[in-house]
Amino acid sequence: MTGKSVSETRYQAHRLRIPVDAPFADFRRRYETAVPAVDYDTVNGLIAGKADWSEVTAQVDAAAPWGFLRYWSSDDGPLMRLAHDPGECVVYLMGNHVLAERMYRFDQAAMMYAPLRPMIASRAGETHFIIEQPSATFGSFGAVGADDIAEVGQELDHKLAALLDHLDAPVPATLRA
Repeated sequence: MTGKSVSETRYQAHRLRIPVDAPFADFRRRYETAVPAVDYDTVNGLIAGKADWSEVTAQVDAAAPWGFLRYWSSDDGPLMRLAHDPGECVVYLMGNHVLAERMYRFDQAAMMYAPLRPMIASRAGETHFIIEQPSATFGSFGAVGADDIAEVGQELDHKLAALLDHLDAPVPATLRA
C-alpha cells in the first residue's frame, strides 16, 4: 500500500441523438468519406522514423478535412439480425491525435474518451447520428490542465458542428455554444 487514496470523478454525459434525413447506407457513405480512415502505415512510419511532432500535425491536417479521422469501426447490424433485430448500427472511434495530445499532456485519463465514439443507427427507416457531447465529457477533468482539456472539448464541439453541417445533419445548439 502506498498510502495514496483512490480518486473518484462523477460527471454527467450529454448524449446527442441527431435525426438524419437520409437512408442509413447513404449517410454512412457520406460520413466515412468526410471522416477518412487513419492510414496506419503512415502513422507507424512517423513513429519508426521518430518524426518531429510538426510532421504528425501536418499529416493530420492533410488527411482530416473536417478535423477527424476514423480509427476503428464495428458494423453491429449483421450480428444483431441473427436475433431478428432488423436495425442497422455502426459504431466508430473518431478523433484527431493532435488534439488528443493537447489533453494527454495534462492527464492521460483523457484518452479514455479520445477518440470519440459516435454511431450511426437506423430502425424502421429512421436514421440517427448518436454521440456524446465532447465538452461535457472533457469538462469533467478537474486537475492540473483542466482548463486546457475543457478548451479542447469545446474545440471538438465546434469541429463536430462543422462536420454535421457538412453532412447536412441538424446541429444541436449545444455544439455551437
